[in-house]
Amino acid sequence: MKIEQVLQTKFGFNHFREGQREIIEDLLAGNHVLAVLPTGTGKSLCYQLPAYFMKRPVLIVSPLLSLMEDQVQQLKANGEKNVIALNSFLREEEKKEALRHLAAYRFIYASPEILQNAYVIQALQSANVGLFVVDEAHCISQWGHDFRLDYLHLGDVWQSLGKPICLALTGTATNEVLEDIKHYLQLKDAHEHLYSMNRPNIAMNVEYVEGVKEKKEKLLAYVKHLQNPGIIYCSSRALTEELTVYLKENGIENVQYYHGGMESSERMLIQQQFLENQLDVICCTSAFGMGVNKRNVRFVIHFQPPPQLESYVQEIGRSGRDGEDSIAILLYHEGDDELAYSLLEMELPSSDIVFYCLSTLRTNKQAMSLKKVEDHFLFTIGIQETHWRFLRYYLQKEGVIVGDTVYPSLVQESLHEKIVDAVKERLQNKYRKYTAMKQFIHTHECRRQLLMRYFEEEGLSEKINCCDQCGISLDDYKKRENLKKKRIFKDWESELRILLRQGEE
Repeated sequence: MKIEQVLQTKFGFNHFREGQREIIEDLLAGNHVLAVLPTGTGKSLCYQLPAYFMKRPVLIVSPLLSLMEDQVQQLKANGEKNVIALNSFLREEEKKEALRHLAAYRFIYASPEILQNAYVIQALQSANVGLFVVDEAHCISQWGHDFRLDYLHLGDVWQSLGKPICLALTGTATNEVLEDIKHYLQLKDAHEHLYSMNRPNIAMNVEYVEGVKEKKEKLLAYVKHLQNPGIIYCSSRALTEELTVYLKENGIENVQYYHGGMESSERMLIQQQFLENQLDVICCTSAFGMGVNKRNVRFVIHFQPPPQLESYVQEIGRSGRDGEDSIAILLYHEGDDELAYSLLEMELPSSDIVFYCLSTLRTNKQAMSLKKVEDHFLFTIGIQETHWRFLRYYLQKEGVIVGDTVYPSLVQESLHEKIVDAVKERLQNKYRKYTAMKQFIHTHECRRQLLMRYFEEEGLSEKINCCDQCGISLDDYKKRENLKKKRIFKDWESELRILLRQGEE
C-alpha cells in the first residue's frame, strides 16, 4: 500500500502539507529525523502514518498528560484500537495489564517521568519498539522555552531500547536549541527537516492599555466584533474563570474556561464542545492548545504577554490552520511585566523550599521508597509538583535517588548551594526570554521580521495585514454579518476582499 492510500483511508486527507511527506519517507527509509514544523502544520501525522507500515510499536514521549489523552482520543475516534497512554490516569491494575501486552499496541504514548521506571523500560524492551518519537523536543534543551529536566534522560532511554528509528519533533527552535536536542538525544546522523515558523495568514497586533479595566473593555469589544471561534490566553487559572463570567455577563453566550486545575473529564468535554463549534470562545491558560486540531480558529487574544516568544508563536499558531486569514492580538499594560517576573519565579523552588526538603530528608537515616518520599512532599507538605521535579532531578544526579529508592544519608550539605545556583541560572535564562518578549512588544519595526530574526530566519513583511507596525485593516477580521451591514467603500482592494469573502459564504 502506498503512503497516499494510507493518508486517505486512515486520516481522510487527500494531500500532504509542507514537510510531511519528506519526513515520513525518511523515517520509512530507516533514517533518524530532527524536524521543526510550525504549530498547526500536522506534526503528529509524521509519526502516526509510518506506524501503519511498521510491524513494531511506536513510542511517543509527550510532556503533557492532556496532550497524550487528546491524541489517544483522536486516534480512537479514527478507528484505531491499539493505542495506550502510560501515565498517571491509568489505575495500577490497568498499567500492569498494559505493560504485559505492550507489543500488541501500535501506538504507545508515555510521559518522560514514567520512563524513569525500570519496570516500564523492561516492558518496552520486550515490546521491541520500532520508532521512538520525542514530541515537543525543545523541552530537552536548557535554552528551550519549556525546559523539562525529565527530558534529559531520554537519550539513555533511547539507548536502552536498542536505538530504534528516532524522530525528534518541535514547532519552534533556535539553532542553539537544535544543537541541544541533537546532543542530549545523541543524534549524530539525523536527517534535518527545518521549516519556517512564519505563518503569513496570521496578522499580529499589539495594543497598549492603561489598566485591567480598559483591557477587559477592549477584550469584550474584540470578542463581540471579531469573527469567531477564538481563544483567549490568560496567565492564571483564576483569570480564565473571571473573564468567562465577565464575557457572559456582557452578552457573550458560548464561552467557557479551560485550565489544568479542572477534572480531566471536564476538560475533555469543553475541548470537544469547542472542536464541534458548540463554543465560540475559550478562555484558557497555556494548558489548552497542544494537540487540539481545530482548523477554523479566527483569532487568538493574549490578555497578558506569554513568558517568551516561543510560546507566543505556538499559541497564535493555533489560529488559521485552514490557511484562511486570522488575527493575533496582545493586550499590554506596563504592570504586566511585574506579574510576568513573579510567575517566572514561582515556577522554580525558592532557597527556603530547597533547604526544607533537603533537611527533611537528612533527618532519616535509612533508605526509603521514592513513592513514600514523593507522597510526603507532594501531598502531606504540599510542595508544588514542578518544584519537586526540579529537586528530584538533582537528587538523582547526585546519587541520592537511585531507581525507586532514596538514600537520605547521601545528602551532602553542599547540595543546597548547587541546587540554588541551578535555580538562579534557570531564572536568568527565563528573564532573557521575557526581555526578548518585551522587545517584540515595544518594537517600532515589522513584528514579523523581528520574530523571524529571533528564530534566525530571513523573510519579508507580508504585503497585506502583516502586523500593526506595517498596517492592519481590522475590518477584515470582523464578523461577516457585520461586514454585510457596513458597506462603506474604502478602496478597491479592501472592497474586493470583502466581496470575495461574501462569495465564500
